[in-house]
Amino acid sequence: MADKTADNTGDNTQKDLKDWVSGDDPMTGAQESYLKTLAEQAHKPLPKKDLTKAEASELIDTMRQKAGLEK
Repeated sequence: MADKTADNTGDNTQKDLKDWVSGDDPMTGAQESYLKTLAEQAHKPLPKKDLTKAEASELIDTMRQKAGLEK
């Protein structure tokens, strides 16, 4: 019998942003705070305040990659 714990084909911990149910909701306070921290560390202007959760998530990923931080 195969060990199903090693099979990650059904893993849904990483969803495409277009599939987020709450992706159009305003970004969370935690996202806003983290974006502020990343912007300060990168000496970049603060991002706009009216981002959605999905937009904030994409921006966090982009800023982390540019800063050389691991995901």
